[in-house]
Amino acid sequence: MEPVLTKYVREPNSFELDFFLTHDGYQGLKKALAMQPNDVIEMVKASGLRGRGGAGFPTGMKWQFVDKKTPNPRYIACNADESEPGTFKDHLLMERNPHLMFEGCLIGCWAIGAKVAYIYIRGEFYHVQKILEDQLAKAYAKGYAGKNVMGSGWDCDIVLHRGAGAYEAGEETALIESLEGKRAQPRIKPPFPAVSGLYNCPTAVNNVETLCNLPSILTNGAEWFARLGPEKNGGPKLFCISGHVKKPGVYEASMNTTLQDLIFNYAGGIRDGHRLKAVIPGGSSVPILMPDQLDVPASFDAVQKAGSMLGSAGIIAMDETTCMVWVAKNLMHFYAHESCGKCTPCREGGDWLYKILDRIERGEGEVRDLDLLTSVSNNIAGKTLCAFGDAAATPPLTTLKNFRAEYEAHIREGRCPIPADWRAGTALAAAH
Repeated sequence: MEPVLTKYVREPNSFELDFFLTHDGYQGLKKALAMQPNDVIEMVKASGLRGRGGAGFPTGMKWQFVDKKTPNPRYIACNADESEPGTFKDHLLMERNPHLMFEGCLIGCWAIGAKVAYIYIRGEFYHVQKILEDQLAKAYAKGYAGKNVMGSGWDCDIVLHRGAGAYEAGEETALIESLEGKRAQPRIKPPFPAVSGLYNCPTAVNNVETLCNLPSILTNGAEWFARLGPEKNGGPKLFCISGHVKKPGVYEASMNTTLQDLIFNYAGGIRDGHRLKAVIPGGSSVPILMPDQLDVPASFDAVQKAGSMLGSAGIIAMDETTCMVWVAKNLMHFYAHESCGKCTPCREGGDWLYKILDRIERGEGEVRDLDLLTSVSNNIAGKTLCAFGDAAATPPLTTLKNFRAEYEAHIREGRCPIPADWRAGTALAAAH
C-alpha cells in the first residue's frame, strides 16, 4: 500500500507550511467547507474511520452523538498525549507533518459546529510544541486558521495546551479535566463528553492519527478510504514496532496486513540468533499474544478475536531472552506510579501488585503469591471509573496465563531462570 499519512515525513522540510501547500495541503478542508456539516459526518461514517487512540470507536458516530441543539459552544479536543509505552506514531505526525493535524482539527470543528479546537500535547513533547507553535502561527498568518478561514466567513481557532506529563491524561475525560486546569482524573459517565465535556459543553475528543486521516477522506472520498482496509476498519494504519526486532520504527500499512507480516517483513524479523517468544500487539495495556496467534489481520476486530486488542498499535516483540515476570514487574511499576489516585482499587492495588511481583522476581516469592496476584488483579479490573484499572491488571494476568511456569521457576529455584546477561537487553527496556 502506498503511504498516505507518512508519504512525505522523510522529506527535509515536510513540517513547513509551504511544503504542505505544494502537496495538496488544506484541500480537504476546502472541500469540507463547501459541504454541509452533517454531510461531512456522513462521509466520515461511510469511510469506516475508527479512532486510532486505542478504543477504535467509529469517528463519524462519535461526532453524530455531539449535541447540535444546545446553545452552548462545541469543541474538538485533539488527544496528543500519547503516553502508552511502546507507542510513538503521533509524535512522528506532529513533528514531521503538523499541518495535517491542524487541517484535521478544522475539518472536525466544521463537522460538529465548533469554533475552537484544543490540541492537548504530552508534557514531555516540549520540542514538538515548539514546532507546532511556529507552524500554527504560519497557518494563522496565511488564513488557514482564525478569522475567516480560507475566505469562507467561518472563524475557527486552534489552541495548543501542553500537559504536565500524566499517563491518565490520555483518558478523554481526564484530558478534559486537565484542560480546565484541574488534576487529570476521570469523570463519572454519563454524561459523556459529546453532551457535557469541556466547560460542560459538547466535546468530541479525537486522537492525532484519527484527525490526520480526515483530509484524505475529504480529498479522495469515503469509498477510497474504506477500500484501504478490511470491512469496518477503513483506511491506513500506523504501527509502532519495537523490542527485539531488527528494524524498529513506525510503519504505515493496511489493517489487512497480519501481525506476522508486520514483525517479520516490515520490521525485519527477530534479531539474529534468537526466536520470538511473545508479542504485545497494542501498547503495554493489552494482553500478550503468542507466536502461533500472529497470523491474523492487524485490525481492531481481528486482534480482539485473537484474544487481545489493537489499542494504540504499539507492537512490542520479545524474544526468548525476556523474563516475563520481569515484564510484569516493569509494567506494574509504571502503572502504580501513573495511577491518578481517584479510584481505591487502582490506587492501592497497583502498588500491591508491584510489591508482589518484585518479591517473586527477586526469588523471595511463595506459591500462594500466584493466587494473590490473580485475586488482587481481579479486584482491580472492571472496578475503576476508567480503563486504567483494566490496563494495570493486564500485565500480571496475561503473563500468568501464558507463562505460569516461569513464575513457578522463580519461586521454586529462588532465582530467575533467564540468564542475567540476556535480561539486560530485554525488549521492554528497548521499547521504553
